[in-house]
Amino acid sequence: MYDTDRASRDVGMQEIKFSAKNVDVFYGDTHAIKEVNVEIEDKTVTAFIGPSGCGKSTFLRCLNRMNDTIDVARIEGEIMLDGENIYHPKVDPVQLRAKVGMVFQKPNPFPKSIYDNVAYGPRIHGLAKTKADLDVIVEKSLRRGAIWDEVKDRLLEPGTGLSGGQQQRLCIARAVATEPEVLLMDEPCSALDPIATSQVEDLMDELRTNYSVVIVTHSMQQAARVSQKTAFFHLGHLVEFGETAQIFTNPEDPRTESYISGRIG
Repeated sequence: MYDTDRASRDVGMQEIKFSAKNVDVFYGDTHAIKEVNVEIEDKTVTAFIGPSGCGKSTFLRCLNRMNDTIDVARIEGEIMLDGENIYHPKVDPVQLRAKVGMVFQKPNPFPKSIYDNVAYGPRIHGLAKTKADLDVIVEKSLRRGAIWDEVKDRLLEPGTGLSGGQQQRLCIARAVATEPEVLLMDEPCSALDPIATSQVEDLMDELRTNYSVVIVTHSMQQAARVSQKTAFFHLGHLVEFGETAQIFTNPEDPRTESYISGRIG
């Protein structure tokens, strides 16, 4: 199952991008995440795996403060991005989300043209001074999303008119248009067919040359194919974190081994 040719390539030590210390998340009285400590490396694909409801998506949403949008959510502990606490009162969540892009489970293009989907973020963040600047950003982002050749002659057509796989790659292009440093992906292939899934997985491998990529996936095969580091969550706890090869072939915790082998989950 483990793809040593792709996933374990370039697993050398990278700079630490995110550092989480003693992170707890509460939804009202529900203790969803319990004392998570983890360091996420730059220019690496990190996969979060575990059974449904184990906390992996909740923790992912902590990394760009998406949980701020939930009234009953409360986060304790410290999450550092490049040494800065992202929950410090002086940190603007809007600016943080420009730096930490997100791609969701279901493709969600705006009801706008393909061009305007990608141009939206750079416009609101003032990244382009002229229309020519914006044209360059849009083309570069669509190329990074591995969809430019398919849409370059239909940029003014609605993004919602694309196929599911194309929509997801458009959403990835939209996410990278603000020049983020981190790309979070929450089950990005769960609504896609196998061919589109393969295209998005190939894209993740390309994107990690420029970004830290963090993916939540229910598919252990996908985690094994695309990631260099894997974190296994269970019942709100981060049970085990390490090199993907190690997690899948010789896990240290019996709960990890039980999940990998299909006995729990």
